[in-house]
Amino acid sequence: MDEDGRVLLGRRSAGGNVGEWCIPCGYVEWGEDIREAARREFSEETGLDVQIGDVCAVHSNFHNPASLTVGVWFYATIAGGMASASDDLDRVGWFAPSAPPEPLAFPTDRLVLADLASNRATA
Repeated sequence: MDEDGRVLLGRRSAGGNVGEWCIPCGYVEWGEDIREAARREFSEETGLDVQIGDVCAVHSNFHNPASLTVGVWFYATIAGGMASASDDLDRVGWFAPSAPPEPLAFPTDRLVLADLASNRATA
């Protein structure tokens, strides 16, 4: 999230859900720490270097019947770089959690964004 409470989202250009928006994401590689994977994936997809903070949310992902995964979303602080799409994204942009672009690629991102919007509204 930026200082205005907006979340950086990216539009997918590879893999599944091309043309749909998501919180930048990826997979943990064998032997890789989950926080390092989050930092690496965010950098690869957005061009931003981040410091990974506390866990924001954890959800089971049921959107792909062939591959059950567990998503872990972290809060992060920008440490450097410039926001630009790369890797599996063709666009990135800052959006209020209560007004993400459509369509969203993953149902769990909608849950995370709704929680962020709710927490932001009551803060």
